[in-house]
Amino acid sequence: MSHGPRSGLAAVSSALLAMSRHLEVRDVLKTIVASARELLDAEYAALGVPDDHGGFAQFVVDGVSEEQWKAIGPLPRQHGILAAMLHEARTERLADVREDPRFEGWPKAHPDLVDFLGLPIRDGDEVIGALFLANKRCARPEGGCGFTEDDEELLGILAQHAAIALTNARLYERSRELTIAEERSRLAHELHDAVSQKLFSLRLTAQAAARLVDRDPSRAKGELQQVAVLAAEAADELRAAVVELRPAALDEDGLVATLRTQIQVLDRAHHARVTFAGHGVKALPASQEEALLRVAQEALHNALRHSGADHVDVTLDRRGAGAVLRVTDDGSGFDTRAVRHAGRHLGLVSMRDRASGAGGTLTVESVPGKGTVIEMEVPGG
Repeated sequence: MSHGPRSGLAAVSSALLAMSRHLEVRDVLKTIVASARELLDAEYAALGVPDDHGGFAQFVVDGVSEEQWKAIGPLPRQHGILAAMLHEARTERLADVREDPRFEGWPKAHPDLVDFLGLPIRDGDEVIGALFLANKRCARPEGGCGFTEDDEELLGILAQHAAIALTNARLYERSRELTIAEERSRLAHELHDAVSQKLFSLRLTAQAAARLVDRDPSRAKGELQQVAVLAAEAADELRAAVVELRPAALDEDGLVATLRTQIQVLDRAHHARVTFAGHGVKALPASQEEALLRVAQEALHNALRHSGADHVDVTLDRRGAGAVLRVTDDGSGFDTRAVRHAGRHLGLVSMRDRASGAGGTLTVESVPGKGTVIEMEVPGG
Protein backbone atom coordinates (compact mmCIF):
# COMPACT_ATOMS: atom_id res chain seq x y z
CA MET A 1 0.00 0.00 0.00
CA SER A 2 1.17 3.49 -0.75
CA HIS A 3 1.49 4.43 2.92
CA GLY A 4 3.66 1.46 3.83
CA PRO A 5 2.49 -1.62 5.79
CA ARG A 6 2.79 -0.25 9.30
CA SER A 7 1.51 3.26 8.70
CA GLY A 8 -1.22 1.90 6.40
CA LEU A 9 -2.44 -0.58 9.01
CA ALA A 10 -2.44 2.08 11.73
CA ALA A 11 -4.34 4.49 9.49
CA VAL A 12 -6.95 1.88 8.55
CA SER A 13 -7.35 0.91 12.19
CA SER A 14 -7.89 4.54 13.20
CA ALA A 15 -10.45 5.03 10.44
CA LEU A 16 -12.43 1.92 11.40
CA LEU A 17 -12.42 2.87 15.08
CA ALA A 18 -13.66 6.35 14.21
CA MET A 19 -16.56 4.93 12.18
CA SER A 20 -17.57 2.54 14.94
CA ARG A 21 -17.93 5.36 17.49
CA HIS A 22 -21.00 6.87 15.82
CA LEU A 23 -24.56 5.60 15.69
CA GLU A 24 -26.33 8.31 13.71
CA VAL A 25 -26.27 8.15 9.92
CA ARG A 26 -25.10 11.71 9.28
CA ASP A 27 -22.21 11.37 11.72
CA VAL A 28 -21.19 8.05 10.17
CA LEU A 29 -21.22 9.57 6.67
CA LYS A 30 -19.03 12.47 7.77
CA THR A 31 -16.58 10.12 9.48
CA ILE A 32 -16.33 7.84 6.43
CA VAL A 33 -15.59 10.78 4.13
CA ALA A 34 -13.04 12.38 6.44
CA SER A 35 -11.33 9.03 7.06
CA ALA A 36 -11.12 8.20 3.35
CA ARG A 37 -9.69 11.60 2.47
CA GLU A 38 -7.05 11.40 5.21
CA LEU A 39 -6.21 7.77 4.54
CA LEU A 40 -5.50 8.26 0.84
CA ASP A 41 -4.16 11.81 1.18
CA ALA A 42 -6.67 13.34 -1.23
CA GLU A 43 -7.66 16.97 -1.56
CA TYR A 44 -11.40 16.22 -1.79
CA ALA A 45 -13.72 13.42 -0.73
CA ALA A 46 -17.48 12.94 -0.94
CA LEU A 47 -20.12 10.31 -0.25
CA GLY A 48 -23.61 10.26 -1.73
CA VAL A 49 -26.58 8.21 -0.52
CA PRO A 50 -29.15 7.75 -3.32
CA ASP A 51 -32.84 8.49 -2.98
CA ASP A 52 -35.63 6.91 -5.03
CA HIS A 53 -36.05 9.84 -7.42
CA GLY A 54 -32.80 10.05 -9.35
CA GLY A 55 -30.99 12.26 -6.85
CA PHE A 56 -29.21 11.98 -3.52
CA ALA A 57 -30.98 11.78 -0.19
CA GLN A 58 -27.72 12.83 1.48
CA PHE A 59 -24.42 14.08 0.09
CA VAL A 60 -21.47 14.71 2.41
CA VAL A 61 -18.20 16.37 1.38
CA ASP A 62 -14.82 16.90 3.00
CA GLY A 63 -12.21 19.39 1.82
CA VAL A 64 -14.78 21.96 0.66
CA SER A 65 -15.52 24.94 2.90
CA GLU A 66 -19.07 25.69 3.98
CA GLU A 67 -19.02 28.88 1.89
CA GLN A 68 -17.90 26.94 -1.20
CA TRP A 69 -20.54 24.28 -0.61
CA LYS A 70 -23.33 26.88 -0.37
CA ALA A 71 -22.08 28.53 -3.56
CA ILE A 72 -22.08 25.21 -5.44
CA GLY A 73 -25.85 24.97 -5.08
CA PRO A 74 -28.34 22.08 -4.89
CA LEU A 75 -27.31 18.47 -4.32
CA PRO A 76 -26.10 16.75 -7.50
CA ARG A 77 -28.29 14.43 -9.52
CA GLN A 78 -27.24 10.88 -10.31
CA HIS A 79 -25.42 11.43 -13.57
CA GLY A 80 -22.03 10.87 -15.15
CA ILE A 81 -19.44 9.17 -12.97
CA LEU A 82 -21.74 9.23 -9.94
CA ALA A 83 -24.35 7.28 -11.87
CA ALA A 84 -21.72 4.76 -12.96
CA MET A 85 -20.80 4.01 -9.36
CA LEU A 86 -24.41 3.75 -8.23
CA HIS A 87 -26.04 1.97 -11.14
CA GLU A 88 -23.21 -0.03 -12.69
CA ALA A 89 -21.74 -0.78 -9.25
CA ARG A 90 -18.11 -0.71 -10.33
CA THR A 91 -14.96 1.08 -9.26
CA GLU A 92 -13.79 4.05 -11.34
CA ARG A 93 -10.13 5.16 -11.28
CA LEU A 94 -9.37 7.96 -13.73
CA ALA A 95 -6.27 10.01 -14.44
CA ASP A 96 -8.44 12.99 -15.42
CA VAL A 97 -12.17 12.84 -14.77
CA ARG A 98 -12.73 15.78 -17.15
CA GLU A 99 -11.63 13.67 -20.11
CA ASP A 100 -14.09 10.87 -19.41
CA PRO A 101 -16.92 10.79 -22.01
CA ARG A 102 -19.47 10.69 -19.19
CA PHE A 103 -18.19 13.95 -17.69
CA GLU A 104 -20.94 16.60 -17.71
CA GLY A 105 -19.16 19.54 -16.14
CA TRP A 106 -19.26 21.13 -12.72
CA PRO A 107 -21.26 24.04 -11.30
CA LYS A 108 -19.39 27.34 -11.59
CA ALA A 109 -18.28 27.39 -7.93
CA HIS A 110 -17.25 23.71 -7.88
CA PRO A 111 -13.54 22.97 -7.22
CA ASP A 112 -11.59 21.72 -10.22
CA LEU A 113 -11.16 17.93 -9.97
CA VAL A 114 -8.54 16.00 -11.95
CA ASP A 115 -7.50 12.50 -10.84
CA PHE A 116 -10.45 10.55 -9.49
CA LEU A 117 -11.13 7.37 -7.52
CA GLY A 118 -14.66 6.27 -6.77
CA LEU A 119 -16.45 3.09 -5.82
CA PRO A 120 -19.88 1.95 -4.64
CA ILE A 121 -20.66 1.06 -1.03
CA ARG A 122 -22.69 -2.14 -0.92
CA ASP A 123 -24.91 -3.87 1.57
CA GLY A 124 -25.11 -7.29 -0.04
CA ASP A 125 -26.44 -6.70 -3.56
CA GLU A 126 -27.78 -3.24 -2.73
CA VAL A 127 -25.73 -0.15 -3.48
CA ILE A 128 -26.30 2.13 -0.49
CA GLY A 129 -23.81 4.85 -1.36
CA ALA A 130 -21.04 6.09 -3.62
CA LEU A 131 -17.67 7.13 -2.20
CA PHE A 132 -15.18 9.09 -4.24
CA LEU A 133 -11.89 10.94 -3.86
CA ALA A 134 -10.23 13.50 -6.10
CA ASN A 135 -6.86 15.23 -6.51
CA LYS A 136 -4.27 12.99 -4.90
CA ARG A 137 -1.84 15.13 -2.89
CA CYS A 138 1.68 14.57 -4.22
CA ALA A 139 4.20 16.07 -6.59
CA ARG A 140 2.59 16.48 -9.99
CA PRO A 141 5.30 16.38 -12.69
CA GLU A 142 3.86 16.67 -16.17
CA GLY A 143 0.30 17.02 -14.95
CA GLY A 144 -0.14 14.74 -11.92
CA CYS A 145 0.44 11.48 -10.14
CA GLY A 146 -3.06 10.05 -9.65
CA PHE A 147 -4.40 7.24 -7.50
CA THR A 148 -2.77 3.80 -7.60
CA GLU A 149 -4.00 0.21 -7.46
CA ASP A 150 -2.93 0.17 -3.81
CA ASP A 151 -5.11 3.20 -3.16
CA GLU A 152 -8.00 1.43 -4.84
CA GLU A 153 -7.49 -1.66 -2.69
CA LEU A 154 -7.25 0.41 0.49
CA LEU A 155 -10.41 2.35 -0.33
CA GLY A 156 -12.18 -0.93 -1.06
CA ILE A 157 -11.37 -2.19 2.43
CA LEU A 158 -12.63 1.05 3.93
CA ALA A 159 -15.83 0.85 1.86
CA GLN A 160 -16.60 -2.66 3.15
CA HIS A 161 -16.42 -1.46 6.73
CA ALA A 162 -18.25 1.73 5.83
CA ALA A 163 -21.15 -0.40 4.61
CA ILE A 164 -21.30 -2.16 7.98
CA ALA A 165 -21.14 1.13 9.91
CA LEU A 166 -23.77 2.77 7.70
CA THR A 167 -26.11 -0.23 7.91
CA ASN A 168 -25.77 -0.31 11.71
CA ALA A 169 -26.51 3.42 11.89
CA ARG A 170 -29.63 2.99 9.76
CA LEU A 171 -30.83 0.15 11.96
CA TYR A 172 -30.22 2.29 15.04
CA GLU A 173 -32.22 5.19 13.64
CA ARG A 174 -35.07 2.88 12.60
CA SER A 175 -35.17 1.48 16.12
CA ARG A 176 -35.36 5.04 17.46
CA GLU A 177 -38.24 5.79 15.09
CA LEU A 178 -40.05 2.72 16.42
CA THR A 179 -39.38 3.94 19.96
CA ILE A 180 -40.95 7.30 19.10
CA ALA A 181 -43.98 5.54 17.58
CA GLU A 182 -44.35 3.34 20.65
CA GLU A 183 -44.09 6.40 22.90
CA ARG A 184 -46.86 8.12 20.94
CA SER A 185 -49.03 5.02 21.23
CA ARG A 186 -48.44 4.88 24.98
CA LEU A 187 -49.36 8.57 25.27
CA ALA A 188 -52.61 7.96 23.40
CA HIS A 189 -53.54 5.19 25.83
CA GLU A 190 -52.50 7.31 28.83
CA LEU A 191 -54.65 10.21 27.71
CA HIS A 192 -57.60 7.97 26.88
CA ASP A 193 -57.55 6.20 30.24
CA ALA A 194 -56.93 9.35 32.28
CA VAL A 195 -59.31 11.77 30.62
CA SER A 196 -62.01 10.01 28.58
CA GLN A 197 -64.10 8.93 31.57
CA LYS A 198 -63.93 12.41 33.06
CA LEU A 199 -64.99 13.99 29.75
CA PHE A 200 -67.89 11.54 29.47
CA SER A 201 -69.13 12.62 32.91
CA LEU A 202 -68.66 16.27 31.96
CA ARG A 203 -70.77 15.84 28.82
CA LEU A 204 -73.61 14.14 30.71
CA THR A 205 -73.60 16.86 33.36
CA ALA A 206 -73.67 19.61 30.72
CA GLN A 207 -76.62 17.90 28.99
CA ALA A 208 -78.50 17.73 32.30
CA ALA A 209 -77.84 21.43 32.92
CA ALA A 210 -79.19 22.30 29.48
CA ARG A 211 -82.45 20.44 30.17
CA LEU A 212 -82.88 22.19 33.54
CA VAL A 213 -82.16 25.75 32.45
CA ASP A 214 -85.80 26.66 31.74
CA ARG A 215 -87.73 24.66 34.33
CA ASP A 216 -85.30 24.64 37.30
CA PRO A 217 -82.64 27.36 37.01
CA SER A 218 -81.25 26.74 40.50
CA ARG A 219 -80.58 23.07 39.78
CA ALA A 220 -79.15 24.03 36.42
CA LYS A 221 -76.75 26.37 38.19
CA GLY A 222 -75.61 23.50 40.43
CA GLU A 223 -75.05 21.27 37.42
CA LEU A 224 -73.02 23.99 35.69
CA GLN A 225 -70.86 24.35 38.78
CA GLN A 226 -70.26 20.60 38.59
CA VAL A 227 -69.27 21.00 34.93
CA ALA A 228 -66.61 23.50 36.00
CA VAL A 229 -65.29 21.09 38.65
CA LEU A 230 -65.15 18.17 36.18
CA ALA A 231 -63.44 20.31 33.55
CA ALA A 232 -60.77 21.38 36.06
CA GLU A 233 -60.21 17.75 37.09
CA ALA A 234 -59.92 16.66 33.44
CA ALA A 235 -57.38 19.42 32.79
CA ASP A 236 -55.36 18.37 35.85
CA GLU A 237 -55.33 14.71 34.77
CA LEU A 238 -54.36 15.64 31.22
CA ARG A 239 -51.53 17.84 32.50
CA ALA A 240 -50.31 15.06 34.80
CA ALA A 241 -50.29 12.55 31.95
CA VAL A 242 -48.26 14.85 29.69
CA VAL A 243 -45.80 15.93 32.41
CA GLU A 244 -45.21 12.30 33.32
CA LEU A 245 -44.31 11.49 29.75
CA ARG A 246 -40.70 12.64 29.73
CA PRO A 247 -39.27 11.11 26.53
CA ALA A 248 -37.13 8.06 27.26
CA ALA A 249 -34.55 9.25 24.73
CA LEU A 250 -34.04 12.43 26.74
CA ASP A 251 -32.96 10.45 29.79
CA GLU A 252 -30.84 7.99 27.83
CA ASP A 253 -29.16 10.20 25.24
CA GLY A 254 -29.48 13.79 26.43
CA LEU A 255 -31.07 16.77 24.74
CA VAL A 256 -28.61 17.29 21.87
CA ALA A 257 -28.68 13.68 20.66
CA THR A 258 -32.47 13.47 21.05
CA LEU A 259 -33.01 16.64 19.01
CA ARG A 260 -30.56 15.52 16.35
CA THR A 261 -32.26 12.13 15.95
CA GLN A 262 -35.76 13.57 15.77
CA ILE A 263 -34.71 16.23 13.28
CA GLN A 264 -33.01 13.66 11.04
CA VAL A 265 -36.28 11.69 11.02
CA LEU A 266 -38.21 14.84 10.07
CA ASP A 267 -35.66 15.68 7.37
CA ARG A 268 -36.34 12.32 5.71
CA ALA A 269 -40.10 12.49 6.16
CA HIS A 270 -40.72 15.97 4.67
CA HIS A 271 -39.85 17.70 1.43
CA ALA A 272 -38.34 20.62 3.37
CA ARG A 273 -34.66 20.47 4.34
CA VAL A 274 -34.43 20.25 8.13
CA THR A 275 -31.02 20.74 9.78
CA PHE A 276 -29.66 20.77 13.32
CA ALA A 277 -26.51 22.09 14.94
CA GLY A 278 -25.61 21.98 18.63
CA HIS A 279 -22.61 23.75 20.13
CA GLY A 280 -21.15 23.40 23.61
CA VAL A 281 -24.41 22.67 25.45
CA LYS A 282 -23.93 21.00 28.82
CA ALA A 283 -26.49 18.98 30.74
CA LEU A 284 -29.37 21.13 31.97
CA PRO A 285 -31.99 20.59 34.67
CA ALA A 286 -34.53 18.00 33.54
CA SER A 287 -37.42 20.48 33.41
CA GLN A 288 -35.44 22.84 31.15
CA GLU A 289 -34.33 20.07 28.78
CA GLU A 290 -37.89 18.80 28.41
CA ALA A 291 -39.24 22.31 27.84
CA LEU A 292 -36.63 22.96 25.14
CA LEU A 293 -37.48 19.67 23.44
CA ARG A 294 -41.24 20.32 23.52
CA VAL A 295 -40.86 23.86 22.18
CA ALA A 296 -38.60 22.60 19.40
CA GLN A 297 -41.17 19.95 18.49
CA GLU A 298 -44.02 22.47 18.44
CA ALA A 299 -42.03 24.97 16.37
CA LEU A 300 -40.97 22.26 13.91
CA HIS A 301 -44.56 21.06 13.60
CA ASN A 302 -45.70 24.59 12.77
CA ALA A 303 -42.96 25.14 10.22
CA LEU A 304 -43.39 21.80 8.45
CA ARG A 305 -47.17 21.55 8.53
CA HIS A 306 -48.36 25.11 8.18
CA SER A 307 -45.69 27.51 6.88
CA GLY A 308 -44.78 25.91 3.54
CA ALA A 309 -41.09 26.31 4.38
CA ASP A 310 -38.35 24.90 2.14
CA HIS A 311 -35.72 25.08 4.86
CA VAL A 312 -36.00 24.78 8.63
CA ASP A 313 -32.86 25.24 10.72
CA VAL A 314 -32.62 24.33 14.41
CA THR A 315 -29.68 25.39 16.56
CA LEU A 316 -28.98 24.79 20.23
CA ASP A 317 -26.12 26.84 21.66
CA ARG A 318 -24.62 27.33 25.08
CA ARG A 319 -25.28 30.73 26.64
CA GLY A 320 -23.63 31.20 30.02
CA ALA A 321 -24.74 28.37 32.31
CA GLY A 322 -27.84 27.81 30.18
CA ALA A 323 -28.76 27.38 26.54
CA VAL A 324 -30.63 29.06 23.72
CA LEU A 325 -32.76 27.20 21.17
CA ARG A 326 -33.49 28.80 17.81
CA VAL A 327 -35.87 27.43 15.15
CA THR A 328 -35.73 29.36 11.87
CA ASP A 329 -37.86 28.73 8.78
CA ASP A 330 -38.24 30.44 5.41
CA GLY A 331 -41.99 29.85 5.27
CA SER A 332 -45.01 32.12 4.95
CA GLY A 333 -44.59 33.85 8.32
CA PHE A 334 -47.38 35.74 10.09
CA ASP A 335 -48.26 39.05 11.72
CA THR A 336 -46.90 38.92 15.28
CA ARG A 337 -49.19 41.80 16.25
CA ALA A 338 -52.15 39.46 15.88
CA VAL A 339 -51.12 37.74 19.12
CA ARG A 340 -54.40 36.04 19.88
CA HIS A 341 -54.87 34.75 16.36
CA ALA A 342 -51.27 33.54 16.14
CA GLY A 343 -51.46 32.02 19.62
CA ARG A 344 -54.49 29.95 18.75
CA HIS A 345 -53.17 28.69 15.45
CA LEU A 346 -49.46 28.31 16.12
CA GLY A 347 -49.38 27.11 19.72
CA LEU A 348 -47.46 30.19 20.82
CA VAL A 349 -49.30 30.38 24.12
CA SER A 350 -48.33 26.79 24.89
CA MET A 351 -44.69 27.44 23.97
CA ARG A 352 -44.56 30.56 26.11
CA ASP A 353 -46.07 28.66 29.02
CA ARG A 354 -43.44 25.92 28.66
CA ALA A 355 -40.62 28.46 28.53
CA SER A 356 -41.96 30.35 31.54
CA GLY A 357 -42.55 27.15 33.51
CA ALA A 358 -38.88 26.20 33.03
CA GLY A 359 -37.69 29.65 34.15
CA GLY A 360 -36.89 30.70 30.60
CA THR A 361 -38.08 33.17 27.98
CA LEU A 362 -39.52 32.83 24.49
CA THR A 363 -39.33 35.37 21.68
CA VAL A 364 -40.98 35.20 18.26
CA GLU A 365 -39.96 37.16 15.17
CA SER A 366 -42.02 36.81 12.02
CA VAL A 367 -43.08 38.84 8.99
CA PRO A 368 -45.68 37.69 6.45
CA GLY A 369 -43.85 36.16 3.52
CA LYS A 370 -40.45 36.27 5.24
CA GLY A 371 -40.41 33.31 7.59
CA THR A 372 -40.31 32.92 11.33
CA VAL A 373 -37.67 32.73 14.07
CA ILE A 374 -38.61 31.25 17.43
CA GLU A 375 -36.02 31.55 20.18
CA MET A 376 -36.14 30.10 23.68
CA GLU A 377 -33.51 30.70 26.36
CA VAL A 378 -33.18 28.87 29.68
CA PRO A 379 -30.85 29.81 32.55
CA GLY A 380 -29.35 26.40 33.35
CA GLY A 381 -28.84 25.04 36.82
